[in-house]
Amino acid sequence: MMDKLIIAGRSFNSRLLAGTGKFASNKAMVAALENSGCEIVTVALRRVDIDNPEDSLLSHIDRERYLLLPNTSGARDAEEAVRLARLARAAGCEPWVKLEVTPDPYYLLPDPIETLKAAEILVKEGFTVLPYMPADPVLAKHLQEAGTATVMPLGSPIGSNRGVRTRDHISIIIEQATVPVIVDAGLGAPSHAAEAMEMGADAVLVNTALADTADPAAMGRAFKKGVEAGREAYLAGLGPQRDKAQASSPLTGFLRDN
Repeated sequence: MMDKLIIAGRSFNSRLLAGTGKFASNKAMVAALENSGCEIVTVALRRVDIDNPEDSLLSHIDRERYLLLPNTSGARDAEEAVRLARLARAAGCEPWVKLEVTPDPYYLLPDPIETLKAAEILVKEGFTVLPYMPADPVLAKHLQEAGTATVMPLGSPIGSNRGVRTRDHISIIIEQATVPVIVDAGLGAPSHAAEAMEMGADAVLVNTALADTADPAAMGRAFKKGVEAGREAYLAGLGPQRDKAQASSPLTGFLRDN
């Protein structure tokens, strides 16, 4: 069965996106990416020298194998995010960008107003914009109307590993979405990724969960399986939840009292 993730007309076999921060070594990062099966890799523009890719993290990422998705992590307002995206494109990156605007350094929650403002500017400039956003269904609609290629609601705060704490709002976003929904941030276990996929999310993005473990390669493989299992369960159709028990094997006349 062909079940590809389609973003802005481009197809991907994997529904797992991966970040590149926090790894203890570039070797560990490469192993995690390979085992995860991901095809889209995010890189924080503030962490690399895009003018000298041979001397930076970028030299360890196979550009033939992965779509490099620069992200504007660390941007505090729309102006800063737009500037970072423009710099990446000028340095030769594809005009795809993961838009992040997080002015609060403590919780790293995305600024909805500045995110929408930046998205509108970048879309008009020809960027394929994947915006990290609060799990706000109204904002998701505005971003879609602005022309973003996806919406990326948070499951829980960045790096918290707390899972899908915004489940109810993400369900509404999925129900109303006209673009792929990628659950981003806070997914700390393969079961969290499976949960998001079972809900009907089109993909998930993880970073800390892969990097902050004793065996990133093994965790990459585990997340691959979790995403695939969750997607298969969604396509199969989960059974309804019930308030009361219901026997899976109803009684027959053979066992009934006479």
